Formats: sequence, structure tokens, C-alpha cells
Amino acid sequence: MLLSDLSALPDEYRDVDVLVMGSGAAGTVAATRAAAGGQRVLLVEKAARLGGTTAAGGGVFWVPNNRLMREAGWEDSDEAATEYLRSVTEGHMSSEEIAWYLATGQRAVEWLSSATRVNVRPLGRPDYHGSAQGSRTGRGLDNAPFDPSPWEGLAEALRPPTYFPLISMEERDALGGAAPDPDLLAERAAQGIRTMGGALAGSLLASAIEAGVPIVRRAPVRALARAADGRWDVELGEEQQVTVRATDVVIASGGFEWNEHLRRTLLAFDVRPISAPSNEGDGFYLATAAGADVADSKAIWGVPVICPPDFRYDGVPGGRMGNVEMTLPGSVTVNSRGRRFINEALNYHDLTRVFGNVDPVTRTWANLPAWLIMDRTYIERYPVAGSTPGEPPEWMASAPTLRKLAERIGVDPDGLENTVTAFNENARRGEDPEFHRGASEEDRHLGDPTVGPNPCLAPLERGPFYAVEVHPGVLGTAGGIRVNREGQVIGRGGEPIAGLWAAGNCSATAFHGAYPGGGATLGSAIVRGFAVGEALASQ
Repeated sequence: MLLSDLSALPDEYRDVDVLVMGSGAAGTVAATRAAAGGQRVLLVEKAARLGGTTAAGGGVFWVPNNRLMREAGWEDSDEAATEYLRSVTEGHMSSEEIAWYLATGQRAVEWLSSATRVNVRPLGRPDYHGSAQGSRTGRGLDNAPFDPSPWEGLAEALRPPTYFPLISMEERDALGGAAPDPDLLAERAAQGIRTMGGALAGSLLASAIEAGVPIVRRAPVRALARAADGRWDVELGEEQQVTVRATDVVIASGGFEWNEHLRRTLLAFDVRPISAPSNEGDGFYLATAAGADVADSKAIWGVPVICPPDFRYDGVPGGRMGNVEMTLPGSVTVNSRGRRFINEALNYHDLTRVFGNVDPVTRTWANLPAWLIMDRTYIERYPVAGSTPGEPPEWMASAPTLRKLAERIGVDPDGLENTVTAFNENARRGEDPEFHRGASEEDRHLGDPTVGPNPCLAPLERGPFYAVEVHPGVLGTAGGIRVNREGQVIGRGGEPIAGLWAAGNCSATAFHGAYPGGGATLGSAIVRGFAVGEALASQ
């Protein structure tokens, strides 16, 4: 049952077993799993559209050694995954937490694939730390295209994608940086097909509807208060206010990345969010007001972002992931001194951390601003932030020479010329002795397979030359409300707060700030949401 707003909420749902706050993957999984166990569940969403950041993103979720990857022929084991997670989280994830994540994640995948509308298959993408012991390919699960039309009102209620085309992630990876088939995109758009995160959010919401969970849009949670019977009074709405009594409340409302005050207060450096703009820290404020402790508040799901000046999402300025553009051959990324400062093909999360480096002499950001520099060959081959290959947009800086380009964008001209000269000499041989770009399998995965000997490297030789600014961005914050493994909110005294749960980006990530592989964001959200739903179902 999809409800457009609180005015349509039936009286019988003013008193429920479980109220879930947020319609992204974490909240929808928790709601559906709890309902499958016999709980009377109400799901409320602050925004006018459903799906949260899940619907706006790529939709892949990371769960090692799951049944689907084994059936597809990808080799894995709990032992390998344990070794890998211990390494990439630098010991911050305990042995008990690792064992919990693997066991719960595998049960979640089994349940999703057998008891819901979710249709996923392993993605042939390597883990993000290939040199770590236990790394594997195939741990990320990709969504098949999804048609929401059989569920009345779902297609209209579902949040649209930000900029991702209507293809699966597997189809996107196969393009090697090229633009997708416009006829395929037009056909899917005409049919109302959703892909990537839209497919995941849509299939989860369809499953919640089939499980009998009412879903209310435009229903922000304004306050939580203990009732006389020990349950929760949940105040919903803006102009129209409704109070729902619930035995348990699940906060799954997304991170705080769109709240400038919280960003500047809690994060190590400021970032550009590219998630659902409704993620303003509502759940964080509600939980802390109820006595919750905080954990991993500086953690983010980082990503480099390109921000075309005319790009807007939900009516606000936004941006697009720029990691593919940085990986493809014929480009370098430099700071204001004109120097490269990172392996541009490094996984987007760890790459983003380098934006936070401080110059010890000037005490300013060492790598901000940063610029992606490209030559004419690159522009003719690849789209940049959605542009058409061969047709650079007007907002993109260009100049006939590297020196003039540097002067135009405020970069040291000698530094840029020297950087590109040295880079070109090595790139012709497919080598990058400074940062080893393209030396690993995970680097090469998003390169151009038609370019050799290194799919991530080519010299910048043909003018005119082009530049776009690259910003540190986030898919979402990854810390905040402190929870235990089952998702119970932990109070400042160290004990669980009765009846209060949290999952997803509003709470501390399962990986303590690490990013083990593509889909770690949703992996953490889904596994924790499933644990919450499983615990509620057993009550």
C-alpha cells in the first residue's frame, strides 16, 4: 500500500509493532524482513519520492562468499574474506564483527534472492585492494533491470536516478568508458524500466508492499518520545501532524551529508554530496536526543566529483562521480602546483582521502583545488560528466596549449608542463613509475581495453587541452549513531536503548571507515538492515 502523505494513513496504523524511518535499502530490508516474521510494520519516508540514496546510486552491494557468486563460478571462502577484511580495515573490524558480517550477509543474500523481488547476479569486478591477501573478484552483486509497473503507483513514487544511464552496472563496465547505446536507453525509458540503484530500490519496495507494509511519503519524523507504557510516540509530518505509537523504531534515514553544519562540525574536510538531498541528519538528531552515543563520525563513502554548473538533482546543485574519467587514458589530475598527487585509477574512496592532505608549510589544503587535464584525443573518445564524445561542453575550460590552460585555471604553468612532459614519456611505454597507475587488476578494470599496453595510460599530446575541476565528494556519510552488531542503538552509558534501532548511513558503518570493494556502502546498509529485521521478526 503506497500512501502519498499522512492524510491517507489508516487509523489502524496509528499503533504498530515497528515504525521504520527511511525507504532506502536499509529501511526497506528491515521493514520487509520484520513483516515476514509477523510484525505489524509502518514505513515512513521524509521525501516526496521513495528509495533514498539507494535509488540514486549504482545499486551494487558487497557480500563475500555468497551462494550466487559460487554458483556463477567465482571462487571464494570465509577464510579468504576474513583475511581480506582484517587487512583492509587495518584491524579496526574485530574477528567477531567479521564473522558476523559474513554470516549475516550470506543469510541476507539467500533471503533476498529467494523471498523478495530482488534479482541480482555477481559482478565481475575485483575487490578494491587487490594486493591484500584474500582479495577476490565477484563479491559485488549487480541488479537486473526492473519493471515497477505491476505495482500501482510505484513507478511514479520511485526516486529517479541522478545521472546514471538506464543500464546495469555489468553493462556499464563492459563499455570501457564509451557512451551507452542511445536506442537501448530510449527503449528502456519508454518502458519505464529502472536499473542499478533504481532497480534495487524498486524491487525492495515492491517486496515491502507484497509483505503488507504500508509506505507513507512526505512523512518526516519530527520527534521521538517515550510513552507511559515504555513504547515510542513518533511525531510525524509538517503542516499536518500525526502521532504513531510503536514498540520499536528503526532509524534508516540516510547520512548527514546535506547538512552543512554537521559536515563542517563532524567531518575532517568539507565534501560535495551526490546522494539524495533529503539526507540532512534527521535520524542523527533524533537518536542523540534519545540518548544515543556516536561512533566513526568522520567516516564517509568518499568519491571524486565533477560538478557541471547546470547539473541539478531534486532542485539543488549536484555532481557526478568522476573516477572513471580520471582512470581513462589521456588524462592526468593535478593540484594548483600543476603536479599529480595520486594514482588516478585508485579506488574512489581511498582516492578521496588524499584531498584532505594539508601542506605543512602553507597549512592549506595541498590538493585543493584539483583539476582533471585532458587532450583532444581524450575528448573525442570519452564522455566527461555526461558530455557527448567530441563535443566538449561550454563550461569546460580549454586552451590551445598546456601553458595557456594552466594560466586560465590558476595552475602553475611550469609545474603542469613539466608534469605532462614526464608523464607522457612514461605513458608511451605504458608505465607510471611515480604512482603505478594501471599496474593492478582493479586499476585496469575501469580503463579502456582498446588502449595498450596499459588501458589506463596514454600521453596528452594533441591540443587543444581541456580541464574540469574535481572535488572531494561523498556517496553518503558513514558514521554517526553508534549501534551493536544487531543494529540496536547504543546509549552514552554503553547499553542498548530499548526499542531503538538504526541501519544504513545514519549509523556507524560495519567497516569502520574502510571500503573493501564496490558495493560496500549498500553491503553495510543491507546486512545491518537485515540483522535488524531478523531480530525484530524473532520478537
